[in-house]
This record gives sequence, C-alpha cells and structure tokens, in this order.
Amino acid sequence: MNPLLAFGQIIVSFALIAAILLQARGTGLSGTFGGDSAVYRSRRGVERRLWQFTIVLLVLFVLFSLVSFVFAPAAG
Repeated sequence: MNPLLAFGQIIVSFALIAAILLQARGTGLSGTFGGDSAVYRSRRGVERRLWQFTIVLLVLFVLFSLVSFVFAPAAG
C-alpha cells in the first residue's frame, strides 16, 4: 500500500469522526450555545456547512479506500 494513500486515509478518517461527533443528535451546534429546540427545522449556517463538509469527507474516504484497493498488491 502506498504510504501517502494510507496517511491520507487516516487523516480523512479522523476528520470524518470529528465531523460526525460534532453533529450529535439532539445537541447540535445550536444546542451547545443554549438555543436548543425540539421543533424540526432545517440546517442553517454553520450546521449546514458542517453537514456538507461531512459529506465531502465521506466521499474522500470512499475514494481513498477504493484507490488503495485498486493499487493493493495482488495476494498469492
């Protein structure tokens, strides 16, 4: 496995874990600062950007995984 691919996948995975933990259900960023609401609402501002960033990280993680699979040495 290419060390650069492995390092990139590790960095993306840590960033993805952090982004998911920041989106804890029921707390959210608004709940962190005292604006918690039980009513359904759409994501706005920072929460929306965090959601989009999480999707980008997910796509990057999948791409790193697929590329590392394709370039993996053949077993046997």
